[in-house]
Amino acid sequence: MELSDKIIDESIQGEALMKPSIIPNGKKLFLESYGCQMNFADSEIVASILINKGFSTTQNFEEADLILVNTCAIRDNAENRVRQRLQDYKRVKKNKPDAIVGVLGCMAERLKSQFLEQEKLVDIVVGPDAYRDLPNLIEQAETGQKAINVILSKEETYADIAPLRLDKNGVSAFVSIMRGCDNMCSFCVVPFTRGRERSRDPESIVNECKDAFNAGYREVTLLGQNVDSYLWSGGGLKKEILSEEQKANSTTFAQLMEMVAMVNPDLRVRFSTSHPKDMTDDVLHVMAKYENICNNIHLPVQSGSSKVLEMMNRGYTREWYLDRIKAIRTIIPNCGISTDVITGFCGETDEEHKETLSLMEEVKYDFAFMFSYSERPKTLAERKYKDDVPEEIKKQRLTEVVDLQRKHSELHTRKQVGNITKVLIEGFSKKSEDMLMGRNSQNSVVVFPKGDLKPGMYVNVKVTSSTSSTLIGEVIN
Repeated sequence: MELSDKIIDESIQGEALMKPSIIPNGKKLFLESYGCQMNFADSEIVASILINKGFSTTQNFEEADLILVNTCAIRDNAENRVRQRLQDYKRVKKNKPDAIVGVLGCMAERLKSQFLEQEKLVDIVVGPDAYRDLPNLIEQAETGQKAINVILSKEETYADIAPLRLDKNGVSAFVSIMRGCDNMCSFCVVPFTRGRERSRDPESIVNECKDAFNAGYREVTLLGQNVDSYLWSGGGLKKEILSEEQKANSTTFAQLMEMVAMVNPDLRVRFSTSHPKDMTDDVLHVMAKYENICNNIHLPVQSGSSKVLEMMNRGYTREWYLDRIKAIRTIIPNCGISTDVITGFCGETDEEHKETLSLMEEVKYDFAFMFSYSERPKTLAERKYKDDVPEEIKKQRLTEVVDLQRKHSELHTRKQVGNITKVLIEGFSKKSEDMLMGRNSQNSVVVFPKGDLKPGMYVNVKVTSSTSSTLIGEVIN
């Protein structure tokens, strides 16, 4: 699973607008998300469910009647951050005993009743497939009982629930196209915390994208643990039981992306995350066909060693991966490529680590998420392999990977100085409200003077200088 490799931290910003048909219950919800983009998208589903039950939202957890934390279980560090945050919420309950605290998502699914029985940090525990049950669980908790639902589903996609958009900029929206994962990478907990893979009805996806565009959003990111394996048969049947005729009549990811691209030429389309073993040339050709499909692919490699990749159960070799890179460069010459890298996996030798460095030198990624290996309970790697690379070696190798990637990122941004690039404005620069920021098709961050421009507008920017991660420029007519 690749999505959870990017750790983000978001909470609800602003008060949700109540629909006239909804009767307010006078209770306030504080909802915070840790982990991947999928978690953030799930939080929008949760918010929608609870707003429709009369809750309003607040940015201040100390005044909330209901505090929910959507969690990530991909690494120890992510789980430790959540535990620290739950301690803050536990102190709130001393001043407001009736407040209810709940934990959602992957960490809830992994630890289940341990949160209630051993750690005693929360009142509610809800897995990723049980969000519809939240109103019932809240009622149960209000009577003083502990409430839990961590049942995984083979069908749930929440396709009929319109998400409540919680993003800060009002320009970019996440759209979940599938749930779960069948890949069983040996280092990953996601198949155990999010269940088996199932795709969502394409019509509901396209309609959600239309609604987002009509609401003023100008970019959607199609989300899945492995978007390339998206397949809708019409009845939601699993791929492995479909006949060849049924597969031929099914909607593939390439076809879905084309459908979304056709919603409106002013709606940018991104996606995350691709899996090297499943990415087909069909996807690349559709990307090349439509200007509003961004020329950016996140293609996690994890390791440059075929032996390590086999132990990771990734389903491809170094040679296969480099062939996919070659196909991207051939079909979409100006495509931005990013990746994930894990250092210090079980038994990784110095030579195998050097293979990762040499692959990075060959590809020269624009950007990368880089981590040292963190053993996760119940994974194949925990059961089958020994986590025998010393922590200091893991960190040393990670430092080498980070330093090399920084060099490549600087090379990437420097090459763009002098170019003119089309940018979708997202908001103010972090450093100055006199400057705006946005991203180009390749996902590079671009900063430029504000002028009379506003978020949601497209502008052409001439790049005049760069840092290792940012392009700086001037808007041109």
